Amino acid sequence: MRVHKLTFTALAVAAGLSLTACQNGDDGAAQGSPSSASTATPAASTPPSSGGGSSSGGSDQGGGKSSAGTGSNGKGTAAGAGTGSDKGKTDKCRTADLEITAIDGTVGGDTEGTVAVQLKNRGGKDCTLSEYAGVDVKTASGSLSAKRTGEHPGATTLKKGAAVSFGVTYPLNASGGSGVRVTGLVVTPPDETKSVTLAWPGAATLPVTEGTGSPVKVGPIGSAGQGG
Repeated sequence: MRVHKLTFTALAVAAGLSLTACQNGDDGAAQGSPSSASTATPAASTPPSSGGGSSSGGSDQGGGKSSAGTGSNGKGTAAGAGTGSDKGKTDKCRTADLEITAIDGTVGGDTEGTVAVQLKNRGGKDCTLSEYAGVDVKTASGSLSAKRTGEHPGATTLKKGAAVSFGVTYPLNASGGSGVRVTGLVVTPPDETKSVTLAWPGAATLPVTEGTGSPVKVGPIGSAGQGG
């Protein structure tokens, strides 16, 4: 009877050892599995890393093209605007392009004498004249610079072949004396330095005046009518 009990006990112990060995083997496999998966992870992540670099490069190149296109178009627009702003500009009238003449414009009964100076555009294109021309009356006693009357009508566009006039006024010599003899008229177009000397078409003399200052006055361009 004792022999059977020992045998049963031995079998039970052997079965317990076998079960423990199996459990230890499963635990080892379970512990080994994560290590294996972890080892494979870097290899699996390598292709996405390579693919990401290529995608980033493509994005950078695309952005570069877009930026270059914007810059080019921006410069082109600015250049076009600058070119357009120069179109339609009219140059100033030059002395060489003007035919300048003077006539007596005094009307009977006037208290002052008037000379009308005409500027005709004989150049090849339209030009502009600012408000006043320079005028000097030459006399036997020296030159008298005409004073501006003070009106401000603005600049005048003189068409090709057209003419415009302005007036020069001066005191008439009604004193009965010999007065001051007038010898010529010097006209300088607006904004010019080259002058033209004309024969004086008005009264032969000016009255002798006392004090300083000039009794001769010049009106703005267009103040004496406009001719063709």
